Amino acid sequence: MASFQSQTNGEKLFLFLVPVFFLLLSLTPMSAVNSVRAPLSCSKDSGPVVPTIPLLGFLQRVQETALKTYGKSSFDPKDYVDLSLKFNLSTTVEAFDKLPKTANGSVSVKDLDAFIGEYFKGAGEDLVYADPLDFVPEPHGFLPKVENPGVRAWALEVHALWKNLSRKVSTSVHQHPELHTMLPLPGPVVIPGSRFREVYYWDSYWVIRGLLASKMYETAKAIVTNLISLLDTYGHVLNGARAYYTNRSQPPLLSAMVYEIYNRTGDVELVRKSLPPLLKEYQFWNSEIHKVIIRDAEQGNYSLNRYYAMWDKPRPESSTMDKKFASKLLNDCEKQQFYRELASTAESGWDFSTRWMRNPSEFTTLATTKILPVDLNIFILRMEVDIAFFAKVVGENTVAEDFLRASQTRQKAFNSVFWNEKMGQWLDYWLNNNAACEESQTWEAQNQNQNVFASNFVPLWIDLFNSDTPLVEKVTRSLQSSGLLCAAGIATSLTNSGNQWDFPNGWAPLQHMIVEGLSRSGSTEARSIAKDIAERWIRTNYVAYKKTGAMHEKYDVEKCGEYGGGGEYIPQTGFGWSNGVVLAFLEEFGWPKGQKIDCN
Repeated sequence: MASFQSQTNGEKLFLFLVPVFFLLLSLTPMSAVNSVRAPLSCSKDSGPVVPTIPLLGFLQRVQETALKTYGKSSFDPKDYVDLSLKFNLSTTVEAFDKLPKTANGSVSVKDLDAFIGEYFKGAGEDLVYADPLDFVPEPHGFLPKVENPGVRAWALEVHALWKNLSRKVSTSVHQHPELHTMLPLPGPVVIPGSRFREVYYWDSYWVIRGLLASKMYETAKAIVTNLISLLDTYGHVLNGARAYYTNRSQPPLLSAMVYEIYNRTGDVELVRKSLPPLLKEYQFWNSEIHKVIIRDAEQGNYSLNRYYAMWDKPRPESSTMDKKFASKLLNDCEKQQFYRELASTAESGWDFSTRWMRNPSEFTTLATTKILPVDLNIFILRMEVDIAFFAKVVGENTVAEDFLRASQTRQKAFNSVFWNEKMGQWLDYWLNNNAACEESQTWEAQNQNQNVFASNFVPLWIDLFNSDTPLVEKVTRSLQSSGLLCAAGIATSLTNSGNQWDFPNGWAPLQHMIVEGLSRSGSTEARSIAKDIAERWIRTNYVAYKKTGAMHEKYDVEKCGEYGGGGEYIPQTGFGWSNGVVLAFLEEFGWPKGQKIDCN
C-alpha cells in the first residue's frame, strides 16, 4: 500500500483505467452472460470474510461478561468494543482471566468496575476535541433567506453544534494502534454524536451539506480526505472508522460529497485527487460479491448491485444481541447466514427495517443479500454520473465517455427492473432463492417488493429522473397517496414494527433526497410539495430542540416536535445529519419573517 500511495495522481489514474475499462464493458447490455459468480448462497454461506484483530475478540468477551454482571438495564454493547487498553493485550487478558467468576461467567460488579477502571481508557477517549479552524459564530452570507429572528437564532445554535461534534484521532491511536479499535485518520472529523463516537460513511454526506451551508469548506474537505484514506487502506470506504467496521461499507456517497464541495468551491485539485479513489470504490461495488445480472423482458442483461458484507459472525459492536437472535436458529449454517444478513443490513444504513425481511414479524428472516435495492443502485448511478463529470473536469475524456455510457445503461435498468408503472414508484427487486446456482436471473414482476418505503421515491434525487416532468408528476401523485406523508415529514415505511427504519420514524437523509429531487424538477406541484415537506421537517426539528435542548437522530413524523424511537439502542442526540439537513433546507427554502414556527 505504501508504494501505491507514493505514486502521483496521474500514475494512480492510469493504473485504474485498464481494469475500469473492462469493468465498464460488463455494465453495458449483453446478449449473453458467461457467469454470475456472486455467492448468493445455495446451501452453505461461502462468501468472503475479512479477518479481524485479536483485540476485538477479547473486547467481545468483556462485553458478554458485562451483560451478565450489570444486566440489560442501560447496557450498550458498543461501549465495550470502543474501550482502549492502558496496557498491552496479553497483560490485560491475563488480568481478566484471573477475575473470580460465577458458574454463569459473571463477575461481581465491584470486581468488574475495578478491572475496567484499571485496565481501560473510557469509550470515546481515543478521539479528542478539535477546534474547527474555519468556524465563525455567524458566517458572512449565512442563510440569507431566513428572515424570522427566532428561526435565525435557532439556526445559529445548530450551526454552533459543529464545534461540539468536531474531533481528531488521539496521538495514542497513531502511536499505538494495537491498543485501540479506533482507526488512524489523517485529519479532523465530525462525528454524528452520542454513542456514535467515530466518523461514519453515509452520515458524512449530510454533515457536509450542512457544513457547506455553514461556509466550513475546509472541514468538509477534511472529511473527504479521511474517507479517501480509509478507501486507500482497505479497498473500500468503511461503515465507520473502527476496526469492527472493516468488513463492510455503507451507501456509497463519496462522489456526491466531492461534487457538492466542488460545486461550492470550484476546487479542481480536490476533483483530481479524488478521481482515482472513486474509480477504486466503483470497482469495489461492482465486484463479484456485490454484482448480480438480471435479464429483462426484452432479453437485455443488466449488471445491478446489492449489499453484501464480508462477515458471517456476530457483529462485535452488537455481539450479545446478535447471538440472542441467532439462538432461535437450528444450526450453525443458518446462524452463519443470518450473521451475514445482519452485517449486510448494517451496510445498507437501514438497520433495521421490515424492508429486508421475508416475514416482517420475524427478525431472523432478514434477506438483504437477496435484494437489489432501489437506493443503492441510485447511489451507484449517481457515482457513474459524478465520475463522468469529474473526468471531464480534469481532461480524462475517454473515462468520461465510458462512465456516461454506464450511467445510461443503468438508467435503462431502472426502467426495466425497478420501475412499477401501476404504482408510480421504483421497487426493490428480490432475487430468487436459487440465484447462486444460476448464471443470471430473468426478471419476474412478482419479485418486485410492492410494499411502500420512502426508498421507492429516492430516484427523484437524480437529475436523470427529476428532469422528466411528466415522470415527476406521476411519482409525486404516488407519493401523495402512498400514506408516507405525515404531519411532521415522510415516514420510512407503513409498518410499525418496532424497528427504527420503519413507521413512524422519519430520517433526515430520506427527507432531504426526496425534497431535493422534487424541488429541482420542472413541476410546479412537485416544488410546492417539496417546500411543504421541508417546512414540516424544519418545524418538528425546531420544536423538539426547544423542548429537549438537542437535535435528534430521527423523529416521529406522526407528531410534530417528537423524536423517534425503536431499534437496538436508545434515541441518540447530536446529531450530524439532522443538523446538516435542517441547515440545507433553511438555505434552500428560508423562513419568512411572519411565518410561525411552532406546531400548528
